[in-house]
Amino acid sequence: MAGARSGRHATPPPAASGGVDANVRCAYAGGVTERKDERIHLRLEPAQKELLEAASAAAGSTMSAFVLKAATDAAADLLADRRVFVLDEAAWRIFDEALERPATEVSGLRELLATPTVLDEPGGPGQ
Repeated sequence: MAGARSGRHATPPPAASGGVDANVRCAYAGGVTERKDERIHLRLEPAQKELLEAASAAAGSTMSAFVLKAATDAAADLLADRRVFVLDEAAWRIFDEALERPATEVSGLRELLATPTVLDEPGGPGQ
């Protein structure tokens, strides 16, 4: 299946099925074993800290590990939604064919885009 999901991280379809860069990878891949020398510092309210302590204890984790996992999972999901299409083989073929078709003229589009809007008029918003 092209563009299949592996765990929570999407993988791009093979380069052979449309020229997609197969070298795209997630910076955080779950099983990172490198030495952790980098730090971030957070300021939070007492209630937020209590919530994180309770949740990390319920998960059987340290607060640091819990927050790091939650933050990196959220970051990977957010970035994947902006960079990766997850399609089955049939949908990928349709998408790829649409990209390969030459552009066509859309009736009225040039005129619409050339027409000034309220944002372009003197005294419009922001002026």
